[in-house]
Amino acid sequence: MNPHISPAPEAPAASAGAAPLKLRRVAIDTYRENVAYLHRDCEVYRAEGFQALSKVEVTANGHRILATLNVTSDPRIVQCHELGLSEDAFAQMGVPPGHPASIAQAEPPASIAALHRKIDGERLGRDDFHAIVRDIAQHRYSKIELSAFVVATNRGELDREEVYFLTEAMIASGRRVDWHERLVVDKHCIGGIPGNRTSMLVVPIVAAHGLVCPKTSSRAITSPAGTADTMEVLANVELPFDRLGDIVREHRGCLAWGGTAHLSPADDILISVERPLSLDSPGQMVASILSKKIAAGSNHLVLDIPIGPTAKVRSMPDAQRLRRLFEYVAHRLGLSLDVVITDGRQPIGHGIGPVLEARDVMRVLENHPLAPQDLRQKSLRLAGRLLECDPDIRGGDGYAIARDILDSGRALEKMRALIGAQGARPFDVEHPALGALSFEVTAPRAGVVTAIDNLQIARIAQMAGAPKVQGAGVDLARKLGEPVAEGQGLYRVYAAYQSDLEFARQACLRNSGYSLGEPGEVPHVFVEF
Repeated sequence: MNPHISPAPEAPAASAGAAPLKLRRVAIDTYRENVAYLHRDCEVYRAEGFQALSKVEVTANGHRILATLNVTSDPRIVQCHELGLSEDAFAQMGVPPGHPASIAQAEPPASIAALHRKIDGERLGRDDFHAIVRDIAQHRYSKIELSAFVVATNRGELDREEVYFLTEAMIASGRRVDWHERLVVDKHCIGGIPGNRTSMLVVPIVAAHGLVCPKTSSRAITSPAGTADTMEVLANVELPFDRLGDIVREHRGCLAWGGTAHLSPADDILISVERPLSLDSPGQMVASILSKKIAAGSNHLVLDIPIGPTAKVRSMPDAQRLRRLFEYVAHRLGLSLDVVITDGRQPIGHGIGPVLEARDVMRVLENHPLAPQDLRQKSLRLAGRLLECDPDIRGGDGYAIARDILDSGRALEKMRALIGAQGARPFDVEHPALGALSFEVTAPRAGVVTAIDNLQIARIAQMAGAPKVQGAGVDLARKLGEPVAEGQGLYRVYAAYQSDLEFARQACLRNSGYSLGEPGEVPHVFVEF
């Protein structure tokens, strides 16, 4: 059952006398917020005393959803006898346009008192977090109330017990998968490093060895590409959950978008507020990542925490604090966790953007002479750590086994099997479908690359159109420590539209994202690899 839809209660008495409205699909993407639309002259709107932005209950065909009300005077959006629903809301109802529906005032969320206490800085208990997360998952919170919760938990840092309660509640808010396997592994990175598509190499390596690795990934929201965006260049990633299960059982892995699985649905809703606010507190990060992995059925996780001047985590003390918080919550939830602190000073690989990153991944799998070695080496080390959770593999042997699987072509064979099972899409690694428009950013003087700004390079790729335009992005020609002559290329930007190209060009003129200096000026970072 879709956790966002529940059987409807008896219709409220206030709307009993009004004629049912006819549902209308309003083609507006409100991004994970259910929105209902009424015409200002609608009889129900006048009789019920609705106000814009109030919470309402919409009932049709034995199902109900909670939505935020928008009021319009434009009959082209919704007419007086109609009740409009945004894209997501209409899909949840599961009825055709024109189906009779009723609307009524919604009761305030039962957990609103707990939210107010958190806003006041109080520590919340297990029941409080379960009540809040349950209301969030059932769409009982408006965007304003969601923002208040996110800001309150960010401003007043959650203690580790509260993070555990929040994670536990988020797991309980949706489906939890049981693969009926002794060992189910996964790998995750906390993000912030462009081009870091190690999951698309780790999964086929680990699955080729025989471990179960069901990788459900997110799409990019504020980055140039997520794992799901890049895999979508090669194969279908939006698959029914039952089909995903069949693929995992047959091929020991998958690389798919997690939106169809309804794992930790409250997390998806909270992310829709956190990302625009640029908030990603340690507590929220831990709860988000661990709830998704445990709900997906994993019992062993390798977690990548990159550190660097423009990474999410910028110092070793901060990385160690975050590691301890992850380890505490994972231990309480029975998840075996291996945290790896890695080099986050620059992007991983050459390409940034879906097609460019898919090219890099396939080059590594094919042992291509132009394959980016940093992407290859990091993926092998992460895959090796996962392989070592197999009791038949001695500690320290994982890297060599992962390298043998990659070099022998077994990883490529497994990746092709996964692509075929998910629904292959045409892709030519030698001639990828890049944006038709491009320009090169060159070095203003001779020197050595001493710094690359992850945030600025990602921003330029987004300005060029990534990830919505698959062939848009940035193709790096120089990495840290490499010499460059005056006028020599640092990277090339690809776009499909002239306006996107100009946006990216202006961003490059303001800040190219590259710093040049002398060889001894390249900063060092002490990491595990």
